[in-house]
Amino acid sequence: MNSVTGLSLGRITLGAVALADPQRAGRLLQLDPANNPQLSYLSRMFGSREIALGLATLVATGKSRRNLILLGALVDLADAGTGYLGIREGSVSKQTGGALIAPAFGAVAAGLLGLRRSKG
Repeated sequence: MNSVTGLSLGRITLGAVALADPQRAGRLLQLDPANNPQLSYLSRMFGSREIALGLATLVATGKSRRNLILLGALVDLADAGTGYLGIREGSVSKQTGGALIAPAFGAVAAGLLGLRRSKG
């Protein structure tokens, strides 16, 4: 399986968990849904975005697919930045922030690797 397909399927899976069970998604991301009731709302928004981006990337071809991969990389880079800001402002611990930042950077790398391989 190439990295773009894997990343797209991962987005869909994570998004489905966030939509179906936002409490679990929060815990998987090392957040505290019990003390933050609004997290379910934000988790579902995140989930729907991930599913839409994953599905769109899977079915797209050519330049449209390339643009969706780039868009996904930008979204993931923003997610990494959000993790950093969470650490800086104290809304998440360094450990939790790291657990949020690492997969976001991994997703950026997977998308860019997929773009590079598709050119080759």
